Amino acid sequence: MATQAHSLSYAGCNFLRQRLVLSTLSGRPVKIRRIRARDDNPGLRDFEASFIRLLDKVTNGSRIEINQTGTTLYYQPGLLYGGSVEHDCNVLRSIGYYLESLLCLAPFMKHPLRIVLRGVTNDQVDPSVDVLKATALPLLKQFGIDGESFELKVVRRGMPPGGGGEVFFSCPVRKVLKPIQLTDPGKIKRIRGTAYSVRVSPQMANRIVDSARSILNKFIPDIYIYTDHMKGINSGKSPGFGLSLVAETTNGTFLSAELASNPQGQGAAVLPEDLGRNCAKLLLEEIYRVKSDSREWMSVPENSLSPYPTCTQKKDGWMCGLNQPKPGFVAHDPWTAGCFQSPAGTSLSLHVSCFPSALLLVQVNPPVAQNDPVAHAACHCEHLLVPMVKEAEVVTLSLLLNKDFAFRSFL
Repeated sequence: MATQAHSLSYAGCNFLRQRLVLSTLSGRPVKIRRIRARDDNPGLRDFEASFIRLLDKVTNGSRIEINQTGTTLYYQPGLLYGGSVEHDCNVLRSIGYYLESLLCLAPFMKHPLRIVLRGVTNDQVDPSVDVLKATALPLLKQFGIDGESFELKVVRRGMPPGGGGEVFFSCPVRKVLKPIQLTDPGKIKRIRGTAYSVRVSPQMANRIVDSARSILNKFIPDIYIYTDHMKGINSGKSPGFGLSLVAETTNGTFLSAELASNPQGQGAAVLPEDLGRNCAKLLLEEIYRVKSDSREWMSVPENSLSPYPTCTQKKDGWMCGLNQPKPGFVAHDPWTAGCFQSPAGTSLSLHVSCFPSALLLVQVNPPVAQNDPVAHAACHCEHLLVPMVKEAEVVTLSLLLNKDFAFRSFL
């Protein structure tokens, strides 16, 4: 059994979910110190503690130790077990905060995962269940994760601050992931969306649809936005409304944007017309950002060494697109390489994907030249899903070029 002396050690609260999920996938224990040690309210937040409890529920034999102040966490992962699970998510973060990590872990469980998550389904911080259903699930299906048991369903919708929503997610076990090729985003062929409202007038959703279509109809005719007005016990505990939009391209790429009203008692009231127009503009901005920066691509033709037992060794290739990172974006941290060590003399490449809930950990050999940010080189791909960084709404590429696994960004 691994001891704390042999565990990976980090400091700070940044990337807590990513570190814990990577630890679970790799089987390596991790110790995180100085979690908000200088904050007026030090230690783990309630939603982070809820996430740790969720990891404990979907694994078997995990060992979790938290000190009295909550500033030090030791996590020794157990076996990814799966099965039927129920979890009450903290209402400070939406269910999407927890679901993002489950999408990465679920394919590698011992038993198919069937989980009920309760809490906030839509907020202004995390990806909503609607967006994850429309974007992440089609992407995972390209990896070969599909079937009747692969389902994400909103049973009850809950808005902050009260929550009261309920989501059902089930995923089959897949020890082998198919390689994929995403070499061209393609052209937009249709736009779909969901305008939802709870504990307000049903006309709110209709007004959102009309205002969003007034902008989108200028560019494409194939637009359909569903209205979802839940009543009674299915409407949660707080009023609110919002809109999620997804644009699908001819090559099966999905681009999304979403907005939600301010929580009850927080901020100024939002008109549904303004929300619909702003959400439509956000989607157009996302489409422009992808199409205007399609010059950068990373090619990965073959897979070789596998640092994780469930990774597949496929003699096939995949290609993925790179998009322009936003100002202030940071996704460079040696902990990613620390979880998946590679032999001396090899290099690793970390691809932070714009697709929700997916990172691709790629092993590169030989090392990519430092003056080549596009990384057109012979690479070895590890078909492993690991969690995306929340700030990574766009794509970046970081290269690990030495045996100490120090990140150097060339973007």
